[in-house]
Amino acid sequence: MSQGLETAPAAFVDRRNYVLGGTPPGVERRQFTNSHDGLSPEARELALAIDEYKVRHRRRFITYEEMLSVIQELGYHK
Repeated sequence: MSQGLETAPAAFVDRRNYVLGGTPPGVERRQFTNSHDGLSPEARELALAIDEYKVRHRRRFITYEEMLSVIQELGYHK
């Protein structure tokens, strides 16, 4: 007795299917290139270390504690 519109269900598209032209696994989608232009060598080293941490731990954003650990891994201390 339903008088609503009935439509055929849309075909499911698995975006993880890399055969269809998606990004292959192991390729980083974020773009870090050219984002550190104009930084001092020390700031560039820190930025690259943070970027590496983000990729290694699959994090888009990091906490202050994580940033502190990256800084300490670079050898800085108070």
